[in-house]
Amino acid sequence: MGKDVIIACDFADKQTCLAFLRKFTGKKPFVKIGMELYYAEGPQIVTELKALGHPIFLDLKLHDIPNTVEKAMQVLTNLDIDMCNVHAGGTEAMMEAAIRGLTRADGTRPLLIAVTQLTSTSEERMQKDLLIEKPLDEVVRHYAQTAKKAGLDGVVCSPLEAGKVKEACGTSFLTVTPGVRFADGEVGDQVRVTTPAGAKALGSDYIVVGRPITAAEDPVAAYERCMKEFTE
Repeated sequence: MGKDVIIACDFADKQTCLAFLRKFTGKKPFVKIGMELYYAEGPQIVTELKALGHPIFLDLKLHDIPNTVEKAMQVLTNLDIDMCNVHAGGTEAMMEAAIRGLTRADGTRPLLIAVTQLTSTSEERMQKDLLIEKPLDEVVRHYAQTAKKAGLDGVVCSPLEAGKVKEACGTSFLTVTPGVRFADGEVGDQVRVTTPAGAKALGSDYIVVGRPITAAEDPVAAYERCMKEFTE
C-alpha cells in the first residue's frame, strides 16, 4: 500500500467543497469528509464525491456503547467509503463491534482506524483534563496495540508517534497522521506537528492535510508539493 495525501475537506457546505475539488482536473485526490461537511450535507455528499472518483475517508470518530457503534457502522458501510474511524478510547469491545458492523455480507469492508489522542492534545492537557497520567507516547502506543488486538487496520496519531506505533504493532499496521504543515507554514491549533517530509521519515502511511492545501492561494500546487515531499 503506497503512501498518500488525504485532503481534509472541512467546508461548510457542498457548493464550497465541489468548487474546491473542481480545481483538480487530473488525479482525483483522496479526501476526508469530517463532521462539519457530513452534518451539513448528510450521506449524499459521500455519494457525490465518490461518483466524481475520489477515495473517501469518512472522519466521524464514533465513540459510544458497542451496540450503537455497531449499528451505525452497518449504515456507514453501505456508503462505499474507503476508510472510517472510531475513538480508541471507546475500548476494545466497542472497536470489535465496529468491525462487525462495518463488515458486509460478502466479507468486504472499508479500512477501519482508531483515533488515539488528538493532535491538538498536549501531554499536559491529557494529564490535567483527562486524568491520564502516563506519558503521551506510551498512551498512544497502548491504544494502538488495543486497536490492533480488536482487528482494526491502523490508527490516527501524530506523525511524531508513527514510528513508535510501527514498532509496537508492525509495519503493516497503518498510521494516518494529521498535524502536517509545510516548513514555511503556520501551525494553527495543532501542537504535535511536522512537515510532509518529516512525516514520511517518521513512518506515516497517510497524511491528512487541510488548511495548508485548502487555504492555499493555489491549492493544486500546494497538493502537488505535499505529494512530492511526502511520497518521493
